[in-house]
Amino acid sequence: MSKLLEQLINGLCPEGVEYDFLYTVMDYEQPTKYIVKDTKYDDEFETPVLTAGQSFILGYTNESTGIFEASTDNPVIIFDDFTTSFHWVDFNFKVKSSAMKMLRLKMDRSHDADFRYIYHVMKNIQYAPVDHTRQWIEKYSKFKIPLPPLPIQEEIVRILDKFTELTAELTAELTAELTARKQQYEYYRDNLFVFSDNVLYKPLQEIADIGTGSSNTNEELEIGEYPFFVRSQEVRRKDSYEFDETAIITSGDGVGVGKIFHYIEGKYALHQRAYRIHINTDDVIPKYYFYYMKSAFLSYIEKNSFHSSVTSIRRPMLNNFPVPIPYPENKEKSLAEQQRIVDILDRFDKLCNDISEGLPAEIEARQKQYEYYRDKLLTFKKKEATEK
Repeated sequence: MSKLLEQLINGLCPEGVEYDFLYTVMDYEQPTKYIVKDTKYDDEFETPVLTAGQSFILGYTNESTGIFEASTDNPVIIFDDFTTSFHWVDFNFKVKSSAMKMLRLKMDRSHDADFRYIYHVMKNIQYAPVDHTRQWIEKYSKFKIPLPPLPIQEEIVRILDKFTELTAELTAELTAELTARKQQYEYYRDNLFVFSDNVLYKPLQEIADIGTGSSNTNEELEIGEYPFFVRSQEVRRKDSYEFDETAIITSGDGVGVGKIFHYIEGKYALHQRAYRIHINTDDVIPKYYFYYMKSAFLSYIEKNSFHSSVTSIRRPMLNNFPVPIPYPENKEKSLAEQQRIVDILDRFDKLCNDISEGLPAEIEARQKQYEYYRDKLLTFKKKEATEK
């Protein structure tokens, strides 16, 4: 707690603070006339379409009527009536659905309530809906919140907003560092696989066993003994396995086609629409092929697909995927060159993963720190009612 805040509390409310229901402080408006009609969004359009959920901005519309007007001087809180998620909004927008409410401070409460303070208090309310009802009217608005004198509310807003700003700056710095490292990694990876001469390209089917798994997604367990690879970057778990080998895994269809790759040594389970590639010759180091596939496979299947966007991999695409083998006439030299490439890319991969894993951990730590201080700042002794 800041020294100023402590002085304000001791001076203005030493006996505690008044608590009041949210519905006595906030007004709400139904979204009916602000719902977007045309969902063909385009980034060239002007007006954002919002949801109070995690996505927030769904896209942009060119509709010019039914726009909810908000600004930095006249902000609003959008509230999802089913999930109780919400956002602070200070720009014009349209909404996605009727599950939205727009919340503003009641005009007659501006003398004793700061709207931004109310926003922080709402974030401090611990409540998870257990049914699919309209939460604002039935449940959420009936929470009682502390309403200390305005100077105290304003100081709390200043502290929490500053904390949020510093967290956002740190997150932006870490994200920028991760992006730069990934770009550097991809640059070196792609250039390492540019061979000017003395290279032999072999179809993948000549150097590897290729196949799919037999597991379904619903067979995954929260805690399982073996890794279970599906059509996702996320590795799941199972208590049984289908293969025990060194393999490269890639998605056979879906949004991850040509973008999702896993490297595994040992026992694993595999989804029936994911491919396993097991290098079956000692002329090619499996990890070398793994990095080459990450570098070249997406552009290869895009060029060889009959569709404008690749939605699935056909087996011939994999069979005929050309793999470069440097110095084919000298096996020892070839393997040494492959290993050199693997060593370089392993170092880059570790660096990117360290930053990538550190980024969400750092963000989570900052969020927990913010929540801790927010809870402390918004915990007040309740003023006892005076007898008449």
